[in-house]
Amino acid sequence: MSVHSEIKKITTETLRKMKFDKEIITMLTAYDYTTAKMVDAGGIDAILIGDSAANVMAGHETTLPITLDQMIYHTQCVVRGVERALIVADLPFGSYQSNPEKALDSAVRMMKEGGAHSIKIEGGKEIQKSIVKIINAGIPVMGHLGLTPQSIYQFGTYKVRAKEEEEAEKLMSDAKLLEELGCFALVLEKIPADLAKRVSESISIPTIGIGAGAGCDGQVLVYHDMVGMNKDFSPKFLRRYLDLYTEITGAVSSFVKDVKTGDFPNEKESY
Repeated sequence: MSVHSEIKKITTETLRKMKFDKEIITMLTAYDYTTAKMVDAGGIDAILIGDSAANVMAGHETTLPITLDQMIYHTQCVVRGVERALIVADLPFGSYQSNPEKALDSAVRMMKEGGAHSIKIEGGKEIQKSIVKIINAGIPVMGHLGLTPQSIYQFGTYKVRAKEEEEAEKLMSDAKLLEELGCFALVLEKIPADLAKRVSESISIPTIGIGAGAGCDGQVLVYHDMVGMNKDFSPKFLRRYLDLYTEITGAVSSFVKDVKTGDFPNEKESY
């Protein structure tokens, strides 16, 4: 029996069972083979190839510039490094908003060319026809409500969403709708913790929070933020588990010093 056949892979059904069993779900982003391999080896349940690649990999201020072709490339890289985790890929801005047919075409490409196990899509009632079209084609869909970064120019800010009653009620309604449409899970981003808890208790599908408190069924962070690679990004919800910015810049400085002083390479490091 091969090693691959012995590894129990995480599926969308696994996440549903985890919610039923009250086992908290873990998810991190990855955009490349090496990172994906490490994250998977660390025991993560799900890996998100987020359109946040536009920010952390390409230096854009928003997620809007990244294209479907670029997202497919990042997904291909991640897939090669993963043996166990469920792979979820974002549909980027412009790849699904215009009509359900385009949304389905984009989702099919992400699965067929990218190798994703499922896709994530931002929005509620306004995109329900696209969600139905994708799910009816046999493609698992993860929803995303609250702060939806693709709508940043509509919101005008990255502040907490759904603090007012009207927006909170719409979010609750959208969450129930996404469940009814057949989404297998739901990301809740930057909403009040009490609202996230109520949503999580009101629907049967797992909720995965980012800046949404401990009442969600799971938690997700951007890998680069979690390991401290971006020293200038410090939102309230972020917990850093490493300070890689300091570690890496220090290592580079040491390499520069060793090369310039002639200490590297030495005899043992030469053929």
